[in-house]
Amino acid sequence: MTGGPGPEVVAVGETMVVMSPADAAPLERADRLRLGVGGAESNLAIGLAGLGHRVAWVSRVGDDPFGRMVLREVAGGGVDVASVALDPHAPTGVYFKDPRPEATGVHYYRAGSAASRLGPEALDDPRLAGARLLHLSGITPVLSESCRALVAHAVNDRPLGDALVSFDVNHRPRLWPADRAADVLRDLADRADIVLVGLDEAERLWGTADPQAVRRLLPRPATVVVKDGALGATALPRTGPAVFVPALRAPVVEPVGAGDAFAAGYLSAVLRGLDQGAALRCGHVVAVRALAVPGDCAPPPRRRDLDGVVALSADRWAALDPVAAGLLDGLAGGDGLAGGDGLIGGDDLAGDLAAGSAAGSVAGGGTAATGDGSAHVGTGAAGPGDGRGSR
Repeated sequence: MTGGPGPEVVAVGETMVVMSPADAAPLERADRLRLGVGGAESNLAIGLAGLGHRVAWVSRVGDDPFGRMVLREVAGGGVDVASVALDPHAPTGVYFKDPRPEATGVHYYRAGSAASRLGPEALDDPRLAGARLLHLSGITPVLSESCRALVAHAVNDRPLGDALVSFDVNHRPRLWPADRAADVLRDLADRADIVLVGLDEAERLWGTADPQAVRRLLPRPATVVVKDGALGATALPRTGPAVFVPALRAPVVEPVGAGDAFAAGYLSAVLRGLDQGAALRCGHVVAVRALAVPGDCAPPPRRRDLDGVVALSADRWAALDPVAAGLLDGLAGGDGLAGGDGLIGGDDLAGDLAAGSAAGSVAGGGTAATGDGSAHVGTGAAGPGDGRGSR
């Protein structure tokens, strides 16, 4: 950020190296591993950068080959990494995916990671001044006491001044069970300006499966966005009516990263001053592309396509086929922006537009339970993410 304008968006959180069998075999039988990078907040940062925003990522990585790989990959996605500290005394976190017929397990090795040493001082960097949005997630507060203090500082003390604070609940049951996480995440979320939460998360954490009830549990934020997987998402402003937009139907290769992509699309639209309906549509379109690739990130849609689907009538949106409309163009081979490329071992949208409107615990090593990062291949309703994930 030296010599130019500061960031528009600041995202804070841990990113790890991801290792997964290259041929989708169970880990115990794999002879080659694909090396990638994954982290909810850096996924969002890459998504927003791809949509044209100036984004800085704040974190810590080990002063080791994995840490340098993480920095290279996130920077390669157009994100400023100048505020990421290299820690010579703690390693970069790592996790392994373990594909199996019933689900994809996740094995964490992140205890004592460099990112777990983050604290409130991470947001003191003067280069972050002037940001319009500070993004956090519910993963960070479970990593350590200092990480929890960092998130509390961000939502309570507002170190970036007038920046909006967005908070993606992102409950990870393998890191902390619902009975430990519920009160902490509710309190942190309720102090943010924009909250994103999966309906399944809300039910698991707070015992409610109704968007309006979630809104009542979180009365302070300006907007609460409740994602209901393949059905759609609802934005509930503090004042004014709720807005629901159904999800698109599209191929699903792997759900991990779709929630981060939805958040990137939604928040990009908010920064652009679009209304809630348009913002939810943007979230769905960006999420569809993430669902169509095996990694966490996918190149963003073309701005003209994104703006085009925002302008469709409700009927045209409901009938939209993302594949036929070209919204998945450029994803052949499923290569994403961040990681996933290294191996270890031996109908055009115009038709639709013309007809539309004119305008493991932190100690690591545990296998994730079913649904905590499971991968699916097929065609179905492409949801915006519902609280599941593997980080």
